[in-house]
Amino acid sequence: MMLFIRIAFCLFLGAQSTSEQNLNQNVFHTASRFKHQRSNQLQVQQPPVIQQVKQDFREPLSWRYPEPPAEEEPQFPPNFELKTPAPVESVSAICGENSVRVEAKNDLLGIGKPVLAADVTLGGCPATGEDSEAQVLIFESELHGCGSQLLMSEETFTYVFTLLYTPSPLGNSPIVRGREVSVNIQCHYQRKHDVSSGLLKPTWTPFIESKSSEESLYFCLKLMTDDWKFTHPNPQFLLGDMIKFEASVKQFQHIPLRVIVDSCVATVVPNVDTVPRYTFLGNSGCLFDSQLTGSSSQFLPRSQDDKVQFEVEAFRFDQDNSGMLYITCSLRATAAASAVTSTNKDCSFADGWRESSGNHRVCSCCDMDCGKGSGSDLLRTGSPLEEERTVGPIIVKDRPL
Repeated sequence: MMLFIRIAFCLFLGAQSTSEQNLNQNVFHTASRFKHQRSNQLQVQQPPVIQQVKQDFREPLSWRYPEPPAEEEPQFPPNFELKTPAPVESVSAICGENSVRVEAKNDLLGIGKPVLAADVTLGGCPATGEDSEAQVLIFESELHGCGSQLLMSEETFTYVFTLLYTPSPLGNSPIVRGREVSVNIQCHYQRKHDVSSGLLKPTWTPFIESKSSEESLYFCLKLMTDDWKFTHPNPQFLLGDMIKFEASVKQFQHIPLRVIVDSCVATVVPNVDTVPRYTFLGNSGCLFDSQLTGSSSQFLPRSQDDKVQFEVEAFRFDQDNSGMLYITCSLRATAAASAVTSTNKDCSFADGWRESSGNHRVCSCCDMDCGKGSGSDLLRTGSPLEEERTVGPIIVKDRPL
């Protein structure tokens, strides 16, 4: 019995020893595995340090921007010359005894394209007809109509008309394909002859032989030099200059006459019906410019009844860069013995209206309506007692700074 107990105890101790040995081996293997994993994790978290070395260029760079291509010499055609435009000859005129007929081709500019009829005028007058077969615009006017200007010399009368083409913008665009054209048309007449479709026949005779000719009147309006002695040779002025005018009436075998300047209008073309325009003198002899603008414009005291002198401070129209002016005045003649009245006066404004002869009360109507003057009853003939005269172009420039 004792032997059996001793054998069982020995077996128990052997089994316990074997279990401890296996446990120790498992613990050792587990610890070794964790140690190996931790070592790998440390190696991933801490990468090796890379040494950076600065690159050293011991040879200069050989690359350059490419050179631009060589500039080619321009090639011109041999013996090249600019062509001189040939005259278009698109306007013709026939001067009659009392009228003028002007024909303008539809292709006014000679470029193969017709112009609009509404863009072409004769001194502001539209075309009176159109010949579709001949492709021309027709203008007809009396010699004193359509803004004509009468020039006189010792031997001839000359009526000057202006055919004006002003191109309209194309459609709704702001462009034009043309240029403004102005054509002067002149009709010349000898003073001692009349013009008809046949041969010239003398119709005027010396004054001593024809009573109806004794009262022929010739009006004149001209620019004068600063000393009033000569006609101005160059009608160019600077702003601030005084433009000096002299109006006169020539009389032949006639009673003494007095010339009156009823009105004066400034325009940029020789046509009083155009805009812009400025009436600086009106109401039968009232010089408004000094009142309206504070200028020094004025009538001068008369030295002769058949001449009147006045001066106007130079001006030009706003938004007009040309500085060009045409001055058209209505002149009238009356007997020199006629009294200075509200319709026969030379009034200027300087702290009130003043008449050049000193009879200032006749100027009191200048701010109202002075009425229209007429010639003396002694002048009832076939000759006109009132005519318009135009001077221009007058060029007004800025003063240099």
